[in-house]
Amino acid sequence: MQRFLSAVVLGTVFLFSNIVNAQSESGADQLRQFVRNSKTAEGDFVQQQLRAPKAGEPQDKGLKVVRQTQGHFVFQRPGRFIWDTQKPYEQKLIADGKQLILWDKDLNQATIRPAGQALAATPAAILFGETLLDQHFDLTEGEERLGMKWVALTPKKDPKAKDKNDLPYTKISIGMANGLPKALELIDGLGSVVLVTLDKIQLNVNLPANRFTFMPPAGAEVLRLN
Repeated sequence: MQRFLSAVVLGTVFLFSNIVNAQSESGADQLRQFVRNSKTAEGDFVQQQLRAPKAGEPQDKGLKVVRQTQGHFVFQRPGRFIWDTQKPYEQKLIADGKQLILWDKDLNQATIRPAGQALAATPAAILFGETLLDQHFDLTEGEERLGMKWVALTPKKDPKAKDKNDLPYTKISIGMANGLPKALELIDGLGSVVLVTLDKIQLNVNLPANRFTFMPPAGAEVLRLN
């Protein structure tokens, strides 16, 4: 079963601009600059799945963390990234520009599918895709909370698409601070919340040419999906 990480990054998935005068800029402008100016980046992430208290549980404690993962990410525009979950299990999601690879160490299994347009209108496109952010999303300035300026993103409808919205999320928000994305909040139609916090972000780092190359270990199961 593909675990928590892959569903979020692909549906999710994920974001990072010059920080000069960033504090005085709107969150939307900070996000646009980050997408435009960051060619490569890497950092750490903590990803949490949250839910509202159930009946019989304390109602004054806010959202409850039901699952948490953490790890390291690397990306290179356009469309190359590694989302490396390290705890509590080891799993990698890799995009090499042509295909998406989910590597599950415990299962000794790699699932490979064509990238195609899969990243074009997803939250992952903000972090890892091309620089045409406004082509795929409408940006709306939100509130300031937790020291961040929040931006709501609404996917633009493709007139050629049969479905109104292929994304599983009804709300996508990004928290910006000092020109960097510090948090990504995703809410689906059932009210489930995924919160991704980002830390130790380094912009425009030098990456080796083979950084996004993945070769399954000998003996691993390889599944290829169309």
